[in-house]
Amino acid sequence: MRTIGLIGGMSWESSLLYYQIINQSVKEKLGGHHSAKSILLSVDFQEIIDLQHQGNWDEATKIMIDSAQKLEAAGADLIVICTNTMHKMAKEVEESVSIPLLHIADATATEIVKAGIKKVALLGTAFTMEQDFYKGRLAEKFELEVIVPNASDRKIVHDIIYQELCLGIINDESRKAYLKIIDGLNKQGAEAVILGCTEITLLIAQDDCSIPIYDTTRLHAESAVDYALKEN
Repeated sequence: MRTIGLIGGMSWESSLLYYQIINQSVKEKLGGHHSAKSILLSVDFQEIIDLQHQGNWDEATKIMIDSAQKLEAAGADLIVICTNTMHKMAKEVEESVSIPLLHIADATATEIVKAGIKKVALLGTAFTMEQDFYKGRLAEKFELEVIVPNASDRKIVHDIIYQELCLGIINDESRKAYLKIIDGLNKQGAEAVILGCTEITLLIAQDDCSIPIYDTTRLHAESAVDYALKEN
């Protein structure tokens, strides 16, 4: 079994889910008392949030690179960034270490393509919805058409993530707001929706939605287990 290196703390609420899903998945696959070999390096999310909203991505990249290198030095065999937004610097992180980085968008898009879906809605932070590092990868590598909410709805999605979900606050009114936004995207032709922020799974479940949802947290965590357990 390979050792999974997790860059977490963004937020710790979703990092907790990663740890739980990874260990549950290993137990299901191997049985008995098996659990995952993993190393978690958890950053201070307030520091990351400040850099994000200042637009200081260079400094944020340095933190992510330092985290990945520390995980490799500690014995990790692969790197998992436990957040969608910070895949903005995935290329730089990957190039800074000699072990693989498993990209969250790849894990998600692989399952979408398997289902034959061509047009998807993307929910996430404003950075993920508005910048090209995520949407562009889905379009170029997987030939998916990606749509996002309008500006006012993007603000709603973003604010709920940072002001509620990252703090562990689950609000039924916020769930209703998300579902209304998803319904609007479905009417624009979206066949499914990507929960492109690792905290959204705390608020939205498949039973809430009339179209398929793709939970990036679960898909990413399970892909890490598959990689950790596959034979050389």
